[in-house]
Amino acid sequence: MAETTVAKSSDLVEAAGMPVGSGEIKPGYDPRLTNEDLAPLRKQSWGSYNIFAFWMSDVHSVGGYVTAGSLFALGLSSWQVLVSLLVGISIVYFFCNLVAKPSQQTGVPYPVICRTVFGVLGANVPAIIRGAIAVAWYGIQTYLASAALDVVVLKLFPDLMPYADVNQYGFLGLPLLGWCTYAVLWVLQAAVFWTGMETIRKFIDFCGPAVYVVMIVLTGYLIYKAGWGAINLNLGEVKYSGASAIPVMLGAIALVVSYFSGPMLNFGDFSRYGRSFRAVKRGNLLGLPVNFLAFSILVVVTSSLTIPVFGELITDPVATVARIDSTFAIVLGALTFTIATIGINIVANFISPAFDFSNVSPQRISWRAGGMIAAVGSVLITPWNLYNNPDVIHYTLETLGAFIGPLFGVLIADFYLVRKQHVVVDDMFTMAPEGRYFYHKGYNPPAVIATAIGAVGAMVPVLWTGGPGMHTTAQYSWFIGMALGFLVYLSLAGRMRVRERSRVLEEVA
Repeated sequence: MAETTVAKSSDLVEAAGMPVGSGEIKPGYDPRLTNEDLAPLRKQSWGSYNIFAFWMSDVHSVGGYVTAGSLFALGLSSWQVLVSLLVGISIVYFFCNLVAKPSQQTGVPYPVICRTVFGVLGANVPAIIRGAIAVAWYGIQTYLASAALDVVVLKLFPDLMPYADVNQYGFLGLPLLGWCTYAVLWVLQAAVFWTGMETIRKFIDFCGPAVYVVMIVLTGYLIYKAGWGAINLNLGEVKYSGASAIPVMLGAIALVVSYFSGPMLNFGDFSRYGRSFRAVKRGNLLGLPVNFLAFSILVVVTSSLTIPVFGELITDPVATVARIDSTFAIVLGALTFTIATIGINIVANFISPAFDFSNVSPQRISWRAGGMIAAVGSVLITPWNLYNNPDVIHYTLETLGAFIGPLFGVLIADFYLVRKQHVVVDDMFTMAPEGRYFYHKGYNPPAVIATAIGAVGAMVPVLWTGGPGMHTTAQYSWFIGMALGFLVYLSLAGRMRVRERSRVLEEVA
């Protein structure tokens, strides 16, 4: 009778969108390392479209729009920009496939797969670094979405304009209207997240295509106003050609990789749900090279048409929509971009810290509790002040790359070259000293050392801005950190006998 009652209760919660026991906790799993959110999945059901939609949500945002548009304003010709985009996004596609495989193969999220290389306790090092970065960007993206919502509110209720003035009704750098819209979106995102991963999947399945519809309609409207002849794939004067264009193109490639470096690192949080690695790769192909190139072309066509239609170049899609002489169009467009930004925020900056913080103390912090910690932290850092300071944003992007790069390099070096793609899942959940991933008191020194050296090395050009060539070098912080982490770890892993200590030879045999 008791079993029947439990089953009915579980069915009820499942119907409400909150999967019960998605992870399988086996006998012998240590409670200090385990809860149902971190344990290997019982069922992996995502197909290629779900992964494709994930990337659409990640790309189709105000930030993605502005980033793509900015590349076409670097002084390069359109074909040079398109080559840079293709090369950059192809690098992201290649690396995403690399980082996707260990989590898809084992059914565990990013911080758990890190236990194989950093140790069962050492995995908290990459988890906390990635989680802290995600908290900051979660706040910034929520602020961007609230700014789009402000446009809707002011169009419908123009009398509220004084409350949008930070000098009249401001607190901690944000006007009263901004506080209200930020709070609304904060609650809405938390509500979507709280209902569980399946609801999030449905939400992101909708967000990406919705933005395409609005973008195509917006482009059609601008073509109707300006004519086909007004389309120009160069948003600024072409300043570079021949060999002089190569450094600028390399910078554009680095910008694309850096922009995706966060979700690329913890892509395992999503690939773990893939029903097969082949489905994940197909979804990545559609969502990255194909989708990003199509979106970028649509962005530059739309941006170029703002010049003949509105008399100035506008690279913010919300600002473009706000100039249309139709309340309905403004509301629809701004709401769509708001929803899209919520989508990328949940995908890139909510789910990651949810798993990361849960990994620190699985019995005290559930996946949902981890996400709420991130949500509260995002308010405390007053992200609108970070976004309003270009220098802070500049350093944030490069610092992000400097710390994320080594984590990526160490993980890839270990999984593919040290342990030859073999992982013993059960050993990721044991604190027994004889466990393969216990190493030295739960930590693998080569991984921690390689991460530290990689991050310090990558931060040198970021901090030493006055040094010779340092300003240019800083934009490659992700690549520098990744290469240093990769090479240093391989060197130390051999010297400190990582393969032998984690009994890799037994797994291969």
